[in-house]
Amino acid sequence: MEVVASAPGKVLMTGGYLILERPNAGIVLSTNARFYAIVKPIYEEVKPESWAYAWSDVKLTSPQLSRESTYKLSLKHLTLQCVSSSESRNPFVENAIQYAVAAACATLDKNKDALDKLLLQGLDITILGCNDFYSYRNQIETRGLPLTPEALAALPPFTSITFNAEESNGGNCKPEVAKTGLGSSAAMTTAVVAALLHYLGVVNLSALSEDSNQQNKDSMDLDVVHMIAQSAHCIAQGKVGSGFDVSSAVYGSQRYVRFSPEVLSAAQAAVKGVPLEEVIANILNGKWDHERTKFSLPPLMTLLLGEPGTGGSSTPSMVGAVKKWQKAYPEKSQETWRKLAEANSELETRLNMLSKLAKEHWDAYKCVIGSCSRLKPAKWMEGVTEPIKEAVVKVLLQAREAMLGIRNHMRQMGGEAGIPIEPESQTQLLDATVNMEGVLLAGVPGAGGFDAIFAVALGDSSSNVINAWSSHNVLALLVREDPQGVSLESGDPRSREITSAVSSVHFN
Repeated sequence: MEVVASAPGKVLMTGGYLILERPNAGIVLSTNARFYAIVKPIYEEVKPESWAYAWSDVKLTSPQLSRESTYKLSLKHLTLQCVSSSESRNPFVENAIQYAVAAACATLDKNKDALDKLLLQGLDITILGCNDFYSYRNQIETRGLPLTPEALAALPPFTSITFNAEESNGGNCKPEVAKTGLGSSAAMTTAVVAALLHYLGVVNLSALSEDSNQQNKDSMDLDVVHMIAQSAHCIAQGKVGSGFDVSSAVYGSQRYVRFSPEVLSAAQAAVKGVPLEEVIANILNGKWDHERTKFSLPPLMTLLLGEPGTGGSSTPSMVGAVKKWQKAYPEKSQETWRKLAEANSELETRLNMLSKLAKEHWDAYKCVIGSCSRLKPAKWMEGVTEPIKEAVVKVLLQAREAMLGIRNHMRQMGGEAGIPIEPESQTQLLDATVNMEGVLLAGVPGAGGFDAIFAVALGDSSSNVINAWSSHNVLALLVREDPQGVSLESGDPRSREITSAVSSVHFN
C-alpha cells in the first residue's frame, strides 16, 4: 500500500506581525505550490524477529537534496534514533513521524496488533517540494536565460536543489537552500503528518468532499491533522509561532486568528521527558481556540508573486526587533498596531464585498473587471454610469486605499523598529506596480523584507505585470492562489509529470 498526501504553501497577504497576537486576524492564501509525502512499507512481510525487538525501520528520502536518512523507531518509547549520517537530519520530518505514530498509538488501542504490523513492516517516506518553494533565480541568470516565468517552467519538476549551496567571497556560507518564502517547512510537515495518519488508519482523507453530510467527518479528520502538524512544527522550530502557515497548509485559504500558545504546553512537556503518547492525548483533547473563516480572492483576480533577488530576510530577527520596539514604546506601538489592524480589516471587508457583488451581479462585475484591467486606476471610474458598476469600481478603489494604508503603517513600524519591513527598493517597485493598468493591490507578504513582493491583478492584466517586473529585474514566479488545503493524491507526482510530459510531445 502506498499513500501520497500533499499540502500547499502560503502567502500572508495581511496580518504581518499582528497575527502573532490574539485577537488580530490575518488573510492567508494557500497556493498551487505543494509539498508531497509518499509513505509505503519497506518490507512486504514482517520479519519474525521484529516482534521481539519492537523496533521499526524508517527510511527518509529527499531526492531533490540527494539525501537519504535511516532511523530506528522504538515502538515502546516512540523515540526515533538516526542510524545514518547526522548531517542530513530534518527535524520537521522527524517530529512529524514521531507525533503521527504517537497519535496512532493513542487513538488506535483496539487495533494495536494491526498497527504494530504496519509499523514493523517499516516506513519508507519520500518528500518532494514543487520548484516554486525554492529560488532558481541564480541558476537562470548563470545560464544567461531571461528572468521570465517561461524560464522557470522549463525546469524539470522537482529539480535538484543542492546547487544553491555555494561559498561567497567573504567565506560565509549562503543558506544551503535559497527559498521563496512560501512556508516550505509547514507544508512539508503537514504533508508528512497527513500521509502517515492516513496510512496508519487514524484519519481517512480519501473522502474529502463537498458532500455536506460528509463534511463534519472530514472536518474532524482535518482537525486531527492540524493539531498533530501544528505540534510537530512548533517543536521542530523550538518555539510556538502563530501557526497560520500550518493552518493554511491543512485547511487552505482563510482568515486566521491564532490559538492561545498554552494549548501547546503539552507538546513542550514532551521535550522534558513526559511520554509522547500521553502528550498526544493532551494535545488532541486540548482547547484549540484558533479561528478560521473560509476566504479566497474575488473572481477574475490573480495573485502574482515576484522575486526581486535582493537577498533574503530573517523573519525571526525582524519579529524580535518589532517586539523590542513594542516593549520600549508601548503607547506608540499600540497606536500603530491599532491603525494597522483597522486597515487590515478594511481590506478584508472590501474584498468580501467584491465577492458578494460578483455573486449577485455577475454580468456587471465581469464587465467592470474587464474594463479596469485595461486602464490605470485613476481612470477606472471614467465613463461608468450604471449604479451597480459604479458600486463595483468604488469598492475596488476602497480596497486599493486600504492596502496603501497597510503599507504605510508597515513602513512606519519598520522605521521605528529599525528594520526594513518595506525597504526603499521594494517601495519603488511596489509603487510602480500598483499604478500599472489593471493592478488592484501590491505589497510585501508576511513579515516583509527583501524576499518577495505580491500583486493582485484584474482580468487579463497579469502579463503586463510579469513583463514589467522582468524589465525591473524581478522574476515573476509561477505561483497562483489555490484555496485547497491538504489533499490525498492518486499517486507519485513524479510519474504524473512524466505522463503529462510524454503526452505533450508531438510527433510529425
